[in-house]
Amino acid sequence: MPTYITLMQWTREGVQAAKEAPARLEDGKKLIKSLGGEIKGFYLVMGEYDFVLISEAPDDEAVAKALIMTGMQGFVRTRTMRAFTEDEYRKIISSLP
Repeated sequence: MPTYITLMQWTREGVQAAKEAPARLEDGKKLIKSLGGEIKGFYLVMGEYDFVLISEAPDDEAVAKALIMTGMQGFVRTRTMRAFTEDEYRKIISSLP
């Protein structure tokens, strides 16, 4: 399954409701699971972003749906990248002309 890295920032509403954030994370895990994916890692971080989420999903559409539904709640802003494993990287590089 494809891997995705999502960088997340709290909105004003999100940080004001920080105590409820763990329950929202559990809801997010259930959401991605309902779409055929899984959250593989979650990190509270310092710096420009507040959280880093590592997930797997069957396709880009599932991730897009999960991100839109998450964004609709208004607690976080996201930036998501498709991540390639080392094996995928090597396959891509070896296929270059």
